[in-house]
Amino acid sequence: MITVDNISKTFNTPSGKVEVLKDINLTVEDGDIFGIIGFSGAGKSTLIRCLNSLEKPDSGNIIIGENEITKLNRKELRNARKKIGMIFQQFNLFDSRTVYENIAFPLEISGYKKDKIKERVEEILDLVELSEKKDAYPLQLSGGQKQRVGIARALANEPDLLLSDEATSALDPQTTFSILELLKNINRRLNLTIVIITHELDVLRYCTNNMVVLEDGHIVEKGNTESLFLNPNSDTLKKFINITKDFQKNRKFSGGEGI
Repeated sequence: MITVDNISKTFNTPSGKVEVLKDINLTVEDGDIFGIIGFSGAGKSTLIRCLNSLEKPDSGNIIIGENEITKLNRKELRNARKKIGMIFQQFNLFDSRTVYENIAFPLEISGYKKDKIKERVEEILDLVELSEKKDAYPLQLSGGQKQRVGIARALANEPDLLLSDEATSALDPQTTFSILELLKNINRRLNLTIVIITHELDVLRYCTNNMVVLEDGHIVEKGNTESLFLNPNSDTLKKFINITKDFQKNRKFSGGEGI
């Protein structure tokens, strides 16, 4: 379980202090696919960086499993991060490494032996359906295949939590659908908790069970995804729904399709 208890985060800028997160409280149950949505500047990326402790909140606590990560020392935090996988929008792959070598990298720095690395990498390649691409380099892959490598690398250390930061934003609708199907399959097979941060409403509607809506650093709405879609209360979620409807209407008129 993830418990975020009353966290706040402020950044110093040339024009003064900016409060990016304001008294954030949320709970994510084990095995859930949980969504966080908001417009640009709402605080989504800062929140996910607090979850993996790349940013330290100014106040409040974050508990992931048995670890209160806001109170861990440097060594304890390094070990805790091994159990938090991260998927990025821009893939963040090593161009000079093959698919196999990209996935093996986190295992190498964790000190795994070669035979264990080989066993684990081949297992994950099969899970993300990229076994035939293990000797290819990132420049030889499509966007969707690169993201599958990113997902495989995030799974290498057998994490308890998978964080997805706008992981489908750079992909076309068909590829987005295939990546979301993969995440749902991973969730089912591994009972892995997944937190998805996005500004794409269709992603949450298709993939998540529960969600929160961020607006100007505050959570303005939270609950079951389907219920929130049927009865939105916040201005932010209402705007997202209207924008998505207009976009889908225009795509249908022009011959395109959504997720």
